[in-house]
Amino acid sequence: MILIFSIKEVSERLGIPPHTIRYYEKEGLLPHIQRDPYGNRKFEQKDLDWIDIMMRLRSTGMSIVTLRKMVDLTVKGDSTIPERKEILEKHKLELQRKQVELDKANEAVNKKLLFYESFISVHS
Repeated sequence: MILIFSIKEVSERLGIPPHTIRYYEKEGLLPHIQRDPYGNRKFEQKDLDWIDIMMRLRSTGMSIVTLRKMVDLTVKGDSTIPERKEILEKHKLELQRKQVELDKANEAVNKKLLFYESFISVHS
């Protein structure tokens, strides 16, 4: 039996506002969302899984344009897996570069905090 979810239920389950889901659909990121006879969106678990991965990729800074390209390639089928893999590999390299920057920034903040803590303990 396939469970069907409303946009409200998807929103609650994934912790994202309904307008974000609508926006993703409008941008072509959710190409397989079904509708009931009244025009209401009907989501299956596979749709929730898809939205979840889109949200995770967006949170890493992947652009809507790149996500749309991934969706378009996915719709074309398994023959596009090498292209999709290449996109994700490039994105991963960018994430690793950003992580190095974040690690350096975190180290700088920690050094400054140590300085402040030692200053406060000496002057209190």
